[in-house]
Amino acid sequence: MSIYIDQIEQLVVLQKVDSEMITVQYILEDAPKQLQELQEKQDYLKDQGAIIQEKIDVLVEQKVKLENEIDHDTQKIKKGKNKLMVVENTKEYHAMMREMDTLEKMNRTREEERDNLLADLEDLEGRKAALQTDIDSLGDNIAAQQATLDQELGAKKKRLLVLGKEKSKASDAVPAPILSRYNFIRERIPNPVIVPVSEGVCQGCHVVIPPQTYIELQKGEQILSCPNCMRIIYWERHFSEKE
Repeated sequence: MSIYIDQIEQLVVLQKVDSEMITVQYILEDAPKQLQELQEKQDYLKDQGAIIQEKIDVLVEQKVKLENEIDHDTQKIKKGKNKLMVVENTKEYHAMMREMDTLEKMNRTREEERDNLLADLEDLEGRKAALQTDIDSLGDNIAAQQATLDQELGAKKKRLLVLGKEKSKASDAVPAPILSRYNFIRERIPNPVIVPVSEGVCQGCHVVIPPQTYIELQKGEQILSCPNCMRIIYWERHFSEKE
């Protein structure tokens, strides 16, 4: 029975190593994804910032154009008022007054439009500043997480190397047919692959195993599987007695 017990023990060790390797491998694959999500969020915010900047550029261009038009017509109005002082013809006088009145109305309209542009610019600048604050905050978070991640992943990779050696050692201690059977089951059902049987009940699927199988299991002469879930099973008392 000692050979049987040793084989079961090595299979249990192998299962523990495989389970930890799966966990470590998941961390190695998943951790960078979390960092990538932060990076994608920052990139999205930067894109939004670029869109806002484009709107700001358009409004600034419109503002400059309006101000140039206002300045240009303001100068025309001033020149017109100077000419009024020397105009002798009444008809020409009224024509010039109508032109200046039109120019003044146009300027008032432009000034209102410019004021609205300035309000929009102020709003956009505020949104841009808030976005930049979020971008900078994310950048600090990313840098901190990257440093932590590099350290953690380095430790996990070292742990994988240790686990690989432990797995190789445990695998060498198990006969090839049994190891092949273990790997076959492990690829097809969730962990655990090796489970105890307590009071005739498989602790993997919680189904009562057939009486004859239970009797053979108690003898401790061969590696058996649960007829229901196909997991490798062992009688829990074998290990209690050994301890």
